[in-house]
Amino acid sequence: MNPRVKGPALVSAGVVFFGLIVFHQTTQIPVSPLYSKVGPTIFPYLVAGGLCLLGLALVVQAWRGEWGETDADSEREPADWRSLGWLVLGLVLNVALIDLLGFIIASTLLFVCTARAFGSRQWLRDIGIAVALALLAYLGFAKLLGISIGAGILEGLL
Repeated sequence: MNPRVKGPALVSAGVVFFGLIVFHQTTQIPVSPLYSKVGPTIFPYLVAGGLCLLGLALVVQAWRGEWGETDADSEREPADWRSLGWLVLGLVLNVALIDLLGFIIASTLLFVCTARAFGSRQWLRDIGIAVALALLAYLGFAKLLGISIGAGILEGLL
């Protein structure tokens, strides 16, 4: 196998494999008979299907040699480790605090760290947008769908 094809083909196959893992794990989600057609597994199945289709498309591109460097790649900038650090911090805070502080606060911290990673320095605006989006997501899942996604301090007030 051509070395220029081997790496992209392995990554592409990895995307397909990950899609299959998501599909398998989705089959393990217990579904109440109260759901008629659309239950809690519809979106994971859609994600699994999308990952498999994307992976297959990438495999085809890799085998054709169409998955590689472009003209834009020659003007590559060095990695921005500070931005990556903000992203990792946001994810770690979200995972560590969602049980303790709840979905809204943990998601707000994730949003603010992600916005900072993308260069935003307007903390108050970012916090306002983050709280609004997290509150909307929480209400959608908890109140409309009846799915608990991390109740905490603010969620107890709702």
